[in-house]
Amino acid sequence: MTIPDGAAAARPRIRTSPGRTRIGGAWIGLILGAVVLVFLLVFILQNLDPARVVFLGLEATLPLGIWLLFAAIAGVLLLAIPGLGRMVQWRRAAKRTGRTR
Repeated sequence: MTIPDGAAAARPRIRTSPGRTRIGGAWIGLILGAVVLVFLLVFILQNLDPARVVFLGLEATLPLGIWLLFAAIAGVLLLAIPGLGRMVQWRRAAKRTGRTR
């Protein structure tokens, strides 16, 4: 089957789906976050053995799952702080050059 000259270019393309949207991305993030929270809850509930931690002269006893949750939160914060600093640098540079939204 041959297409007459220029006929394919003259026909408008019909879009069947809206593609990716911000709301769609938010729903995906919400669902993934809920799945991670369920796994985290299961992990904590399976690791309820008490663990004693001594740090800088302070001593505390909590379930092992809670200590590991605290360690994960501390790790996320340690990664987020330099990222936040970099975003502030970009924003300042954009304001200086006049490229703000």
